[in-house]
Amino acid sequence: MTPSARLTATVLGTPDPQGLARFYQRLLGWPIRDDDPQWSTLRPEDGGPGLSFQREDDHVPPVWPPEPGTQQMQLHLDLQVDDLDAASAVAEEAGARRVGGHTDAREDVRVFTDPAGHPFCLFVRL
Repeated sequence: MTPSARLTATVLGTPDPQGLARFYQRLLGWPIRDDDPQWSTLRPEDGGPGLSFQREDDHVPPVWPPEPGTQQMQLHLDLQVDDLDAASAVAEEAGARRVGGHTDAREDVRVFTDPAGHPFCLFVRL
C-alpha cells in the first residue's frame, strides 16, 4: 500500500526569509503564517499548497538565462495573472528584476527574478 502524501509548500532558500515572504505576499496576496528570521511561510486562504522561505546564509542565486559553469536554476515559479502590465509593475515595485530569456519572445509571458535571485514567470492565459 502506498502511503498518502500531500504537497504543502515549495521552499525557496534565501538569506532573508522574512523579506522574501513579504515580496511574494505582495504578488500573491496570501497571508504570512510563519514569520521567523529562519523560516517564513505563506499559505492561500483555501489551505492549498503555499510557499516557504528558509534561511540560507550562503545562498547563491541562479544565473538566468543560464550560462555554462554558473549556478543553474533548480526550479522556477509560474504565476498566472489577469493583468500582465499591472502585475509586472507590482513585482518591480516590490523588488523584482525583469530578466527576459524566453526564446519564443511571447508577449503573454514575462520572466523576473525575485530579490533573492530566484526566477519566476508572470503570464496571462490566452
